[in-house]
Amino acid sequence: MIYYLKGKVVAIDEMSIAVELSNGVAYECLVSHVDNYVIGQEVLIYTYEVIREDEEYIVGFSSKEEKSIFMSLIKVKGLGPKTVIQALSTTTPEAVTNAIASNNVAFLKKLPGIGQKAAAQIILDLKGQLTGGSKGNPKVYEEAYDALKALGFKGAQIDRVLAEINEPNATTEDIIRIALGKLRK
Repeated sequence: MIYYLKGKVVAIDEMSIAVELSNGVAYECLVSHVDNYVIGQEVLIYTYEVIREDEEYIVGFSSKEEKSIFMSLIKVKGLGPKTVIQALSTTTPEAVTNAIASNNVAFLKKLPGIGQKAAAQIILDLKGQLTGGSKGNPKVYEEAYDALKALGFKGAQIDRVLAEINEPNATTEDIIRIALGKLRK
């Protein structure tokens, strides 16, 4: 298994980069934030190799934290490497960890390729593993959603705002207060 690649970016595609090593060999890597790379840039990319009967590819990460989150997420039932790397393309490892710690299904389901069931499964499978213990109350975001709905806000508005809030130790009142501040802007 390849632990990392160190070399120069020689090509950039929609979801991948090619890294040329000093020996002249270039490896293509799927990456989450392709826009963070520039042709000619020297990089160190941590890697994960996917080898299956019908396909073989390398997934690359700019940090050990990103790789760690990826490795945890691909263990969740129903999530594959391509879905996870696509989901990570719109967020950060810290935001995912915070969403899991705070039971924020709304945040997780806004990620590409992650629906309601997958978001709930992520929290079920990874709660406590990534966060070092159980934090927050699982009902906080649901209660905040119901309260905001009762105040007359639309479901899509509420989902969008709750997806931006990641407060592992917040109370329902804290979440409602933060959400109201965002909704009133």
